[in-house]
Amino acid sequence: MITERLLKVALLGSAWVLYVLLALSILSISVMVERWLFFRRFRDDVGTLRHRVVEALLRGDTSKAEALLEASPSLEARTVSLGLTFRAGGPDAVTDAIDGELERRKKQLERGANLLGTLGNNAPFIGLFGTVLGVIEAFHHLGDAQNKAAMGNVMAAIGEALVATGVGIFVAIPAVVAYNVIQQKVGDLESSVGSFRKLVTAALKVAAAEPGHAATGPAPEIEEAPRDSSPPAARASRSNGAAVAVEA
Repeated sequence: MITERLLKVALLGSAWVLYVLLALSILSISVMVERWLFFRRFRDDVGTLRHRVVEALLRGDTSKAEALLEASPSLEARTVSLGLTFRAGGPDAVTDAIDGELERRKKQLERGANLLGTLGNNAPFIGLFGTVLGVIEAFHHLGDAQNKAAMGNVMAAIGEALVATGVGIFVAIPAVVAYNVIQQKVGDLESSVGSFRKLVTAALKVAAAEPGHAATGPAPEIEEAPRDSSPPAARASRSNGAAVAVEA
């Protein structure tokens, strides 16, 4: 009973699998276009920006550094700009703020990557599933073959089955390439933000160490007077002698 029902489903052929692959292909292309526009919108000359920001921080001009970061559309600038607002807590606070913001933005950067990775790994199997259905349909027609027309149906089913495999591979290849590109972009951004963060914190340390800036080190210790370790009788004798000398 179950076998007969499954056979009826299999005899539907591989045409519906091709429609599924077509829909997945459209979805994959839409994600690729959206990611391309996303990264293009935040593109900027980060190398020049890094140099100018660090130069301003070394001079102690944090206002100019913040203005430069605000004017840049890059994700690096937005991440470092948030961290710079915590500069009152020192370089460690800036580092923690930048790392936290980077983790938050990482989800935004990887949006759609899971879909592309899953599609790239499984689209060939979907196409292979369509091929299997087409072969089953072809053998069914072959079993009922009575004339040349029936043999034509067999050949058509086999051809349709092979097309399903080809379409599955065709859908998978661009998805895998796009997934790898997104992962590379995310890795490059993490590396860029990391180097930017180190330069910013180093510049803040240098600026704080220059004359004219408030000292941030611990207060100097006050040296205590040495304690008198002589016996109490001797101390009393010296005290009486001193009193007598004063009276004299």
